[in-house]
Amino acid sequence: MRDLFKAELLRFRGWAIAGAALHLLVLGFLARVVDLAQQPLLVYRVFGGVYALAGLLLGLYQMGSYRRPNVWLNLLHRPLPDWRIAAALLGAGILLLAVAAALPVLLIAGYQAGMTARVVDLRHWLFPLAALLIAACGYLAGAFCMLGGRRYSACALVFLALLAVSQATGPRVLLLQAIALLWLAAMVLAAFKPDLSAPPRSPAATAVTALPLQMGVYSLMLLLGFGMEMLWIMQGTHPNNTGVPPPGGHNETERMTPQQRMLAGLAASRAPQAPLWREQVALSEVQPIGVQVVATPVRNELTHAAAEQTEFDDDERRVRWVFSHDRMRFEGYRLTDGRRAGELGVGGGDAPFPAPAQAAGGLPGLPKGDGTLVAGNVLYRYDGAAGQALPRIVLPAGEILAGVTPVGESLVVTSDRALYFFDGRDAATGDALLRPRQRLPIPGRSGDLRSVELIELVDGYLVSFSFTSYAHELTGATPYQNVLWVDDGGRVTPVAHRAMAYDYSAPYRYKAWWPSPALYALRVGAIGLFAPADPLQATAPAPMPRGIQVFAGALMLLSLLAAIPMSLRRALSTPARMAWVLACGVIGLPALASLWLLYPARGQAEPQRQLQPAAA
Repeated sequence: MRDLFKAELLRFRGWAIAGAALHLLVLGFLARVVDLAQQPLLVYRVFGGVYALAGLLLGLYQMGSYRRPNVWLNLLHRPLPDWRIAAALLGAGILLLAVAAALPVLLIAGYQAGMTARVVDLRHWLFPLAALLIAACGYLAGAFCMLGGRRYSACALVFLALLAVSQATGPRVLLLQAIALLWLAAMVLAAFKPDLSAPPRSPAATAVTALPLQMGVYSLMLLLGFGMEMLWIMQGTHPNNTGVPPPGGHNETERMTPQQRMLAGLAASRAPQAPLWREQVALSEVQPIGVQVVATPVRNELTHAAAEQTEFDDDERRVRWVFSHDRMRFEGYRLTDGRRAGELGVGGGDAPFPAPAQAAGGLPGLPKGDGTLVAGNVLYRYDGAAGQALPRIVLPAGEILAGVTPVGESLVVTSDRALYFFDGRDAATGDALLRPRQRLPIPGRSGDLRSVELIELVDGYLVSFSFTSYAHELTGATPYQNVLWVDDGGRVTPVAHRAMAYDYSAPYRYKAWWPSPALYALRVGAIGLFAPADPLQATAPAPMPRGIQVFAGALMLLSLLAAIPMSLRRALSTPARMAWVLACGVIGLPALASLWLLYPARGQAEPQRQLQPAAA
């Protein structure tokens, strides 16, 4: 085993050293141009994709060179158990990836920590391990693609897709990657057998292979639906790309201007003031309310949705402030020479922020060089002259401050639960906390909210809320629009409720559910594993139509009935046959397809995968 391990290292050492050198050269160049520790999520995904691809190619090449019949028999014709031979080959491959993928990242992190004033937190030292885990997952997926049966070996790529779409944050991302790595290792060990064309030999090996295969079939069904939607778009009849959207639907509302949306909402109002308000809206400018924080920051998260929010520049002092999750303060370095310029916390004592802080831009009336910061439920004013962050707005505990919008002489602060109205003239002067004049609860979930518009009245504000963000999916609320009036005294009066029609049929909206309710639940659970709930993304799903439930049940019953004759034509034991029939009834069509792919019918085989001894 040790000799095989050493031989495999020597076989690929040149490629590993060359890959490490090229990797280090690229990272070193980028480190001179940008701060690699403060890049947006897209950049990290690109790097992760490269690591996965490198591991995938290594696994394909290494195991592809061994899977030829004579070479494979020679490899296994050793006085060692199959699993020890596999451990030697796989261990060497992972060590090579550690040199090529993880070591350069570790060296660059050490360079930034020791030779620059840039922020390198504990979370950044986890990047090399994440790079290794992603590359190793790609490597094992490539190995299984070569060693598994031709009909189903590509199912290992499901784990790479999971790593790409997972919502896990912080060090828990590494735990998810480790789980994927262990599962892939189990799949490779199950496939590492003398007869590569034979189906899995034990119940455990069957389960560890069948579940990813079923998820792969399920994903392929979703991709097929996506391809059909592309054809729908090319025909020009898709609701999103028609010249005139369907009347009364949510697409029509989303294409409206803020003024048109407000008028559409008021058209359904029976309030006595509605005619006057419609005239005022038609003659006035309707103010859209935006947000600066689209996702709640989590301490020690490895990546950022938007890197520009984790840092900001003080152009007057020529200092760049970057938030440190270890210190819970902003660390500064001079833009002129790159040297450290101190730290920025809360108040004169530079106390730590209560939550990860983000830059939220400036506000009218603030002195040049000043800006705003958001941390949790608090809005801070950055005082450039004093070099301090002073709290100006504190929302109730448990709420997340998402944005600040100037409206005339007022400030409208958006949280995940309500709108708050403040006197904007006080925001640019003084250091005291501002008190809201009015609070307007959001009549729905923050994740469903697509747009907010308001107009200032003689007595308060008229505010329109449109909840259409996920109306095309099963996770969204039934689309609707609410118009509310909040007067100067803070009293909230409902003005109108406008229900909207769906632009997509129920089978389209629930296309991710009815092919397999069980696998949909597994998919949602896997993507959300180790992911904290984000109040800004919370939705209120509409009730599922009875027809969709009946349709899904009919497909499950059809799968169960079709599995009975199919299992009889397979070389399965009676308990295995019963288990497969039950699985097809519970999981649905993907399980039926996996039964067909894993086990050829009696008398059939994979002719190109049967191993024959080499001719003498």
